[in-house]
Amino acid sequence: MRIDAHQHFWRIADRVGQWPPAELAAIHRDFIPEDLEPILAEAKVDGTVLVQTMESEADTDFMLDLADRHPFILGVVGWTDLKAADAPANIARLAQHPKLKGFRPMLQDIADDNWIDDPALDPAIAAMQEHGLVFDALVLPRHLDPLIAFAGRHPELPIVTDHGAKPLIAEGRFVGWYSRMKALAQLPNLHCKLSGLLTEAGDQKPQAVRPYAETILDLFGPERVIWGSDWPVLRLAGDYQAWLAQCLDIVPAEQHDAVFGGNAKSFYRLGASHPSAS
Repeated sequence: MRIDAHQHFWRIADRVGQWPPAELAAIHRDFIPEDLEPILAEAKVDGTVLVQTMESEADTDFMLDLADRHPFILGVVGWTDLKAADAPANIARLAQHPKLKGFRPMLQDIADDNWIDDPALDPAIAAMQEHGLVFDALVLPRHLDPLIAFAGRHPELPIVTDHGAKPLIAEGRFVGWYSRMKALAQLPNLHCKLSGLLTEAGDQKPQAVRPYAETILDLFGPERVIWGSDWPVLRLAGDYQAWLAQCLDIVPAEQHDAVFGGNAKSFYRLGASHPSAS
């Protein structure tokens, strides 16, 4: 089963004052399931994980409604304020939906780089673990030390680093990113998404992605790397089929079943109910 573990849908009318700006014409419009379905069929992708793009529970409700109506959406990674006093109750409520699989705070947009390294998150993380939910980490390289501290404090929480922590490929920066990713990969509860790298390459040729992708595979191993398209953000840098083909070429053939489907299914518990609902 081939799974795209990182894609988005949105309606521009819901995003007034939010990213993406109008000058990003390739993605400044509505993107709904009917836009993606023919692309998935052509790529022989069987299902997806739909990931949040706004700090809003309304956005989470929007995604869960789409998941109810479109069977190819196998799971949803939503948003709730994890530091709110009522976070555990909100998590319990949202977890009643069987396709809600995790949460993603938008760490890359939070002014405080150390936001994640805070015991104030502990009640929310305990609630996530109680309900069998996972944590998507939308981080930049500067967030990796706080993320390492957070992950070490919550060793039972499954965590996936989105987009390889967005290495500065366009600037050719590798060593600092590598050293922190190496430390992150030593934590067994950490996974990493093979996604978003083409966008980070900027004007560099697509081949510039290969050393970073191969490093992710080497550090995390084929059992902890999860492929995703990051569509439609991918449209800023390339084409769905071309990105998939590039990744299929980078990942050894014997690892395809895990990286392009099996790992996503097990990490997000796709098709399984939450412990609280069992």
